[in-house]
Amino acid sequence: MFIQTVKEYYHKHGRHDLPWRMTTDPYKIVVSEIMLQQTQVSRVIEKYYTFLKAFPTVQVLANASLQQVLLQWSGLGYNRRARFLHQMAQTVVKEKSGVFPKHFDELLELPGIGHYTAGAICAFAYNKPITIIETNIRTVFLYHFFNNSKEAQHDGLVKVADSELLPLIEKTLDQNNPREWYWALMDYGSYLKSQGIKIHRSSTHYKKQTTFKGSLREVRGAIIKMLTKHSATVLQVQKSTGFEIDRIEEAVQILIKEGIIGKKIKYSTIESCRTDIVILSIF
Repeated sequence: MFIQTVKEYYHKHGRHDLPWRMTTDPYKIVVSEIMLQQTQVSRVIEKYYTFLKAFPTVQVLANASLQQVLLQWSGLGYNRRARFLHQMAQTVVKEKSGVFPKHFDELLELPGIGHYTAGAICAFAYNKPITIIETNIRTVFLYHFFNNSKEAQHDGLVKVADSELLPLIEKTLDQNNPREWYWALMDYGSYLKSQGIKIHRSSTHYKKQTTFKGSLREVRGAIIKMLTKHSATVLQVQKSTGFEIDRIEEAVQILIKEGIIGKKIKYSTIESCRTDIVILSIF
């Protein structure tokens, strides 16, 4: 009954026209998967098209500068993802002759590829029956197998670990066409959440997304957006964005640590005093 319910929903209401569901190219699959992390499908679709127009192959992406990559990524947020995607492309080209690995363990060795993304590449690019879990899949299994009360549906009172869900996902996995089964689960899970069912909060892995406005993420995003156009000093960033200097400097240190931006010292003489001016730029 459970499998039939999921498949019937997908047959009637599934998102069959999503662009990344019309390809088995592992490069295009990984671009979509990294874009979809913590970002709504509706926001990803347009960026997916424009990004692949700019970087149609893994070789083109690997040869691009990080500044070019971040410029195309602008608007998606969480710019570390773009950095990881760029590094991954460079690794595939340099170490794998431009060919994506087909095995889960080899995919895990690539920069920015975690367990879910490696599994998603296996499932969606190669149609391998591998067990994966993400927020919509989690919602479906919580709702159907751990939904003990009406309150649990809406308030997430029952706490369930992924270790309890994974055996169920494995047991119900379509061995012949896992690709389409996972699409069905994701679409059905998205539907459940759209109906106000917030049972995904029951997961011990659930983390509430922090508010973007006024956050350090907003500061970081503003800095990167400016630096995709030209280098700048901290004072120039402050003047352009209006953020406080200390918050800009905090964000800068994080971006430097992540390898997204760098700084160089320019020496100048003002009123006979030698002054160091820090110039920020994207690598």
